[in-house]
Amino acid sequence: MLKVGILGSTGRVGSLLIDDLDIDEELSVGSVHVFDELKKVLPEGTVVTNDMLTLLDACDVAIDFSAPTATEDLLSTIVKAGAGKPLVIATTGFNEHQKNLLIEASKVVPILYATNMSLGVAVLNKLVALASKALAEFDCEIVEQHHRHKVDSPSGTALTLAEHAADARGLNLDDVRVSGRDGIIGARTKDEIAVMSLRGGDIVGRHTAGFYNDGEFIELNHTATSRNTFSKGAIKAAKWIINQDAGLYSINDCLGL
Repeated sequence: MLKVGILGSTGRVGSLLIDDLDIDEELSVGSVHVFDELKKVLPEGTVVTNDMLTLLDACDVAIDFSAPTATEDLLSTIVKAGAGKPLVIATTGFNEHQKNLLIEASKVVPILYATNMSLGVAVLNKLVALASKALAEFDCEIVEQHHRHKVDSPSGTALTLAEHAADARGLNLDDVRVSGRDGIIGARTKDEIAVMSLRGGDIVGRHTAGFYNDGEFIELNHTATSRNTFSKGAIKAAKWIINQDAGLYSINDCLGL
């Protein structure tokens, strides 16, 4: 039985991850990283720590559903030590320094990084790229909806969808992305890709990529109805990444898409 280290164990998905690993036949909880109080019963023998090296020493693979500062600490620890364990990272909202750390750490250990661990979203990314290229004259707009507690906006998933749409058209997303419209701003430009956010209630996650033209439009939608979608996807990713060489991988690599 391989051991999993969990970063973000006190979060919503981290808690579900502990439950899902409890019934998994191949993986089990080995260690958890805790900043504050963990109000959850853990399997006997689980290492509870706030030290990244201790977390890694007590596991065979680590899964991260935390916050950018915590992930930065994890990646910095691996880069400085020159060693570590395979990682599955699902944290979003990274700044440029943290993105660079992700690349540097992937030279030391295998890392699967995905802004969304849902298998359905992985397929949606492919469909968006296909539609964006085939419907190059259509206006592309992306809307994401999440619960009131989500701290980053737009969601990492929405930005990834937008990147696929932009790349398929040979565009740089940073040059064409719009994340708000207000006042007399003029007509929509040809290449712009809007990424809009809605927040409210307990919405787990809903993403819609729309392609709009005169006389017709098509919308591709994914709705997550349970956070177990993300924890189960991360477990699948962990089983795959543990057998890979050092490098930076995506959920598409895991699924063979």
